[in-house]
Amino acid sequence: MRFAIVGAGAVGGYFGARLVQAGHEVTFVARGAHLRVLRERGLTLHTPAGESLIPVRAEEDPARVGPVDVVMLAVKTYHLPSALPSVKTLLSAVDRPVLGGPTAVVLTLQNGVDSPSEVAAAVGEQAVLAGSAYISTALTAPGVISQTGTHQRITFGEYFGTLPRLSPRVQALRDTLASAGIRTDAVPDARVSLWDKLVFLGPFAGVTGATRLSIGPLRDCPPALATYREAAEEVARVAAAEGITVQRHPDTLLEELRGLPAHTRASLLVDLEQGRPLEVEALLGSVVRRGRAAGVPTPVLATLHGVLAPHAQGRTA
Repeated sequence: MRFAIVGAGAVGGYFGARLVQAGHEVTFVARGAHLRVLRERGLTLHTPAGESLIPVRAEEDPARVGPVDVVMLAVKTYHLPSALPSVKTLLSAVDRPVLGGPTAVVLTLQNGVDSPSEVAAAVGEQAVLAGSAYISTALTAPGVISQTGTHQRITFGEYFGTLPRLSPRVQALRDTLASAGIRTDAVPDARVSLWDKLVFLGPFAGVTGATRLSIGPLRDCPPALATYREAAEEVARVAAAEGITVQRHPDTLLEELRGLPAHTRASLLVDLEQGRPLEVEALLGSVVRRGRAAGVPTPVLATLHGVLAPHAQGRTA
């Protein structure tokens, strides 16, 4: 199968590398120093199992990639608008039916619940599959990706016109990813899985970001845990207003927090500390706006959003 990775950083780079190792035709769309190292040296992947140097194909111009079957879209949410022209160019090069349909598939891997609709507005609903990536990786230098821990998984499925069972193209892509050693959960309705991730991650990012603290001291502080729980319940109520019943109960979420290493921080807090842009709109602002439209109050999420929104663009000085 032929893949293009748009957003060849920590997440896209890791999964793309696994696909290359499995023998698939993969092209990374990259730029700058990262592109130069990928072309000249390849991609260096550090995992708990050891280090691998993987020769890869990388292009800056998506028009040079050629036909692909799957576009894995792994950019941060705030880079999505600038990535959409590349996605449209890649889809325009389709030269044969793909996964039982007339167009290549775009697998969205952004946090939050907005990106499938935003991508569909540019390329059409038929092209879009929606997914969530669960992995801890970092782009530690141009061309170098480091994974901490061993957990890695993609949950994905149809987002538009969902079925009571897996669609044939979801099954085909699931089998391809699994054969590359990527742990994969294919689902009939990706809307549920996206909200299931957001109900944990949005409050987690909001509370750790607003306090500038890792989870250890927060879970030892009952008021902080109460804030997290109420924020999670607000996300669940907004999802319910949109017809989605999240599977992760607040009590389960608190147990998940207790099982995390004490030093764990949301990536939003890491970005905040390093002066990078934040995914605050995707993780918090979107739920507040959806709640307002549905008449569902979200006072805790709105407060966390208000505290973090001034930092959304990163350091300007």
